[in-house]
Amino acid sequence: MILEPVPAGGVPPVLGELTALYASQRAFHTLSGEFPDPADIRPEQVAQAVAGELAHPDGEVLLARVEGRLVAVVNTLARHPDPADPDPWIGLLLVDAAQQGKGYGRQAAELTEARFRAAGRQAVRLAVLDGNHAGLAFWKSLGYTPLAHRHDRALNRPCTVLRKPLRTPRQAARTAVVDPEGAVFLFRYDNSEVGVHWALPGGGLEPGETPREGAARELAEETGWTDLVPGPLLCTWEHDFTRAGVPVRQHEHIYVTPGPRRDPTASARAAHLAEGILGGRWWTPAGLAAPAEPVWPPDLGRLLAERAR
Repeated sequence: MILEPVPAGGVPPVLGELTALYASQRAFHTLSGEFPDPADIRPEQVAQAVAGELAHPDGEVLLARVEGRLVAVVNTLARHPDPADPDPWIGLLLVDAAQQGKGYGRQAAELTEARFRAAGRQAVRLAVLDGNHAGLAFWKSLGYTPLAHRHDRALNRPCTVLRKPLRTPRQAARTAVVDPEGAVFLFRYDNSEVGVHWALPGGGLEPGETPREGAARELAEETGWTDLVPGPLLCTWEHDFTRAGVPVRQHEHIYVTPGPRRDPTASARAAHLAEGILGGRWWTPAGLAAPAEPVWPPDLGRLLAERAR
């Protein structure tokens, strides 16, 4: 999918495509009330609507194309008229009704979020009209959380305002060190977003570093065990948390290796507080089966048990 902005004054060349797309969503326009007759949406009406979006100094109209075909349109606002609102907005995401069910709406939303993220924005908001149950479910599935219920500024329509933090992608790697009895060493962390949890030694990759190299470096730094080398890949997984005040979507490679049962060295423990590490201990397979606090990844016990068979 390619997402391209409509330049100011650039509506006429794409007006036919836009009109057909708008007209395909009769049910939505019946709900929104933005066109006099949702069954008869005309090019001049669409041109007026798009021109209104482009007339705003912070407004953009983005066209989503797949193999040259227009499949969706996204209206955005870099800055809301309310000075107390710090976030950009998605004003409209409309998918060609004939192209629904192919994931184009999700792709268009993610590309729009990427544009805001590249501009340094930390979150995005949007409003879903009351009665648009499918729309509300769609945005919630993308990680948007209801923030408030109010009437919109344009037509005083009741709607739900939703917000989503724009997370920075981060690559990381960890190592599951397993002792001869099957116990694994975990650190206990406290994070401002997700709270207390347990995770394997590891962390973010440095520029140019492979996941395996990063896992080895992080293991040595956090435990002082310089004699261990990450073994086979156990799994990969993604999770969200906040690091140094920045919302992050972290993709992790997790390796496994055998090792003796011991504590981290004193020099390694001295740096734990700065990393949010509260402590660490060895977890038995029975403990992993019923943890009192969250363990990352959540199915670590099952993965290790299956590998041991």
